[in-house]
Amino acid sequence: MLKLLLDEHVSPAVADGLRKRNPSLLVFCLSTWGGGEFLGQPDAVCLERAALHGLTLVTYDRRTIPPLLKKWAEEERTHGGMSFIDEKTISPPETGALVSALDKLAREMGTWNWTNRVCFLRR
Repeated sequence: MLKLLLDEHVSPAVADGLRKRNPSLLVFCLSTWGGGEFLGQPDAVCLERAALHGLTLVTYDRRTIPPLLKKWAEEERTHGGMSFIDEKTISPPETGALVSALDKLAREMGTWNWTNRVCFLRR
């Protein structure tokens, strides 16, 4: 079942929009999840904690996360799933477009097992 954790570069307005559009979807923001204790933490710490809670991380970070996922795969470590956003496809200020894309993802693939799944979000 898809449950989302939006990283600190995704506006909390996206979580609000998703909750209004799809009330059954669990959505958390890194800025408030766990009392905000994961803000500024290394990617590995956030990804590991997200995995413990079965959360799929949504991020624009295509620079540091992919090498971490590769390392984890080599170590046979699991994660709760990743959804990458490309700034050229949906820019950070396009809150409505991001809400629509994530809602579509949840409706089409929300029942899938997201463990170790990686996807690239599209409009």
